[in-house]
Amino acid sequence: MVRFKTTGGYCGGFLVCATALLISGCSSKFVGQEQLPASGAKSRYSIAQDKAPAVALADHQIAETPARPEVRSLHGNKSPYTVNNKSYNILASADGYGQEGLASWYGVKFHGHATSNGETFDMYKISAAHKTLPLPSWVRVTNLDNGKSIEVRINDRGPFHGGRIIDLSYAGAVKLGYQDKGTARVRVEAISGSALDSASYYVQIGAFSKKTGANTLKSKLAAEVADPVDVYQDTYYRVRIGPVKYDRAQALQLQFSEGDLGRPLIVAK
Repeated sequence: MVRFKTTGGYCGGFLVCATALLISGCSSKFVGQEQLPASGAKSRYSIAQDKAPAVALADHQIAETPARPEVRSLHGNKSPYTVNNKSYNILASADGYGQEGLASWYGVKFHGHATSNGETFDMYKISAAHKTLPLPSWVRVTNLDNGKSIEVRINDRGPFHGGRIIDLSYAGAVKLGYQDKGTARVRVEAISGSALDSASYYVQIGAFSKKTGANTLKSKLAAEVADPVDVYQDTYYRVRIGPVKYDRAQALQLQFSEGDLGRPLIVAK
């Protein structure tokens, strides 16, 4: 059963609060969005205030990736952890999580820096920060003001500003239509269990300028795998296996990696 809790009200204005930090056990402390030495050395970020990129992204330029099963990260899941003298306990599981409240977003200041689970933050891709969900977790975020909804991977900690329940990357904010406001009223729902493993992936084996080459490969693959094989046409004729579940896509990618066409691509549906 999903349980919802409302936190705070709507707050306009452009104020971005997030964290892009790597949690570790060394002798350092958290100061807002930064991890600083105990002596209080200067910030690791090149700018003081966050902002959007100079060239705005359009919705159609941002790829969406379906939720998938993942292994819990080695970093970013230490519990409890403390930020600004407040302790946070990481949830044992994302199952059943649901909450409504304010979402903010983060961009240029944190772009290229390590997230809490050790990955690199990319403001042009959809991701998010959350204070207590395990890393990584998948959630569905819905903008309650316009009804737009996306699946989002949580790989960071934050936001630590009062009243905010989730911090999306700039790309995520564009997809949800609130990049110009700074905040939005949202519903956050965990994606877990069987919903994480839907047949939403294709494995692209090759791309051809002529359809005859694509059809030849399609026939060969159809004799080797039990999965559907099709030819997708855009600029090229692309031969794909799918749709399949993510684990199956990984297995097919490995199976055909030694071929003359190079390492296959896993493409989200």
